[in-house]
Amino acid sequence: MNKAELVDAIAKKTGETKRLSEGFVDAFVETVIGAVAKGEKVSIVGFGSYEKKKREARTGRNPRTGETIKIAAKSYPSFSPGKGFKDKVA
Repeated sequence: MNKAELVDAIAKKTGETKRLSEGFVDAFVETVIGAVAKGEKVSIVGFGSYEKKKREARTGRNPRTGETIKIAAKSYPSFSPGKGFKDKVA
């Protein structure tokens, strides 16, 4: 399902227009991204949690040359599905 299909599904379930539903989807995505970027955890009971995690600096190897390189530490977004989500999928 892509964004347009998601907007259509939300519009049908809520009885709202596609334009209003797209606004809801956009607002949700922007809010979650903004909160996670600031380091906040976003939890939706039954659905899951979004959070910012850190990957430590480490040494790696260039596969082409075999040379050892340093890989910098970085942050990345993470999603953990909730129990309700896992139960529906299983």
